Amino acid sequence: MPTDSIAPRRPRSAVFLDRDGVINENRSDYVRSTEQLHIFPATLPALARLAQSEHAIVIVTNQSAIGRGLVSAETVAQTNHYLLERIHAAGGRIDALYLCPHAPDDACECRKPRPGLLLQAGSELQLDLTRSWLIGDAISDLQAAIASGVRPILVGTGRGKEASLQLASEGLANISFLPDLVEAVEHVLASA
Repeated sequence: MPTDSIAPRRPRSAVFLDRDGVINENRSDYVRSTEQLHIFPATLPALARLAQSEHAIVIVTNQSAIGRGLVSAETVAQTNHYLLERIHAAGGRIDALYLCPHAPDDACECRKPRPGLLLQAGSELQLDLTRSWLIGDAISDLQAAIASGVRPILVGTGRGKEASLQLASEGLANISFLPDLVEAVEHVLASA
């Protein structure tokens, strides 16, 4: 006797995005307010395009200014809220945002290059990490991606041009290096 059953849903893939240097300008003295958050001009249209895909879109960001006592967690939350509002107003979406508030010496599991943020997101959002991507501008982003089974892309914005010079010496010469988020989004969508 046939039964009506629903096949288990396959976990969806994600596009993980570093914040500073990928979505907005990276500052050597940290983004400490909404006034200091300067979104790259091409970011909003690129994220609107990515929002049309089935990928979960997740920001994963180290925010050590909190752990260093330079900015409060509340201020970072306000800045992130402002960023999400801007993305949504432009037709984009962010499904989740994960951040590490710790200073580099705290030896936490969430600070990139450790994979904690990606693993947490993968578990909580039921993501297939092996079919997912991370777009970052630092070697630590790439290392976190690799440690969690996610495919890394390095972009040339933020610290990306400097990081691209280290790819070979870090054993990462096979990593895709693209000019910016626009090209990275196109690469991801063409690979689906």
